[in-house]
Amino acid sequence: MRWENLTVGPGNSGRSGEPAEHGRAADAALFGADAVTVRTFDTPEFAGITFHEVRARSVLNRVPGASRMPFEWTVNPYRGCTHACVYCFARKTHSYLDLDTGVGFDSQIVVKVNAPEVLRRQLASRRWQGDHVAMGTNVDCYQRAEGRYRLMPGIISALTEHANPFSILTKGTLILRDLDLLTRAAEVTDIGVSVSVGFLDAELWCTVEPGTPAPERRLDVVRTLGEHGIGCGVLMAPVIPFLGDEPAQLRATVRAIAAAGATSVTPLVLHLRPGAREWFMAWLGQHHPHLVRRYERLYAEGAYAPRWYQRRITRQVHELAREYGIGPSRPGLARRVRPEEPEPPAVATEPTQLTLL
Repeated sequence: MRWENLTVGPGNSGRSGEPAEHGRAADAALFGADAVTVRTFDTPEFAGITFHEVRARSVLNRVPGASRMPFEWTVNPYRGCTHACVYCFARKTHSYLDLDTGVGFDSQIVVKVNAPEVLRRQLASRRWQGDHVAMGTNVDCYQRAEGRYRLMPGIISALTEHANPFSILTKGTLILRDLDLLTRAAEVTDIGVSVSVGFLDAELWCTVEPGTPAPERRLDVVRTLGEHGIGCGVLMAPVIPFLGDEPAQLRATVRAIAAAGATSVTPLVLHLRPGAREWFMAWLGQHHPHLVRRYERLYAEGAYAPRWYQRRITRQVHELAREYGIGPSRPGLARRVRPEEPEPPAVATEPTQLTLL
């Protein structure tokens, strides 16, 4: 496994669209092989999973300017994810460690065990300008491993101590464990929480997102956060072509999102980057072989579905959102919990093309 090629430095911005820690420039290593402890746990919830505990030298990752991300800095305490979503774009990043991007991504989890302490030190640096920090943008910081390693309480506390704005995107219900910490953070800085729910179909969920909490449980998170004064948006992602995009499916999902009290809904059509594309297409061939040719045609031009298709999904979801009283999200809304002056809902003319999941 390659650890020494993971570097950090002002000139290392990584590949296009990826955080800085994914680069290979010959700078000071983020962590060395002598700092790695390999661990397994003899418990049912971690059966077949190997944890690689590392001591990171940096956890604040700068997002390259070419990225489509609406933020500049991220913190990712984990690499690899037991959610095992077959479409996850982050699968490719496991290849930088000579790890498998399929089953290996789901079962070989890198844990930055000192992430809270390193973050606290970096936030205290005179060079740090207090920029917004996004979490959950690569792999889920509230995946199953967080229940054992408990890195997020220290990370949230460090950001709160410095009144540093931040946001969290998750499919994990474990975020409710840190509800008191989030409430405290909201008193001193702008925070935002978004939950990812792309569909409600139970059969589809069991096969495409096998390690995640059920969609209904994620909507319970939205509801609970709202009841405690933390507005929560929903990233309706991914909308999966030919499996989760029927008008009745979209309506049922948006209706449930609205009933949970979401502050906004943002649709995102499935995109298939290299690494994720191969794994997803293998899954599709096994579970829905009749759709393989349709997918090859739909994604013939690259990782994203055609604009006409994205526009259609975006229009349908936003129309449903207005019908159910939540409307599309506005720029920056997912990063705020303090109330703003209401604005009339805007009709989106372009599809949303975030690369968060």
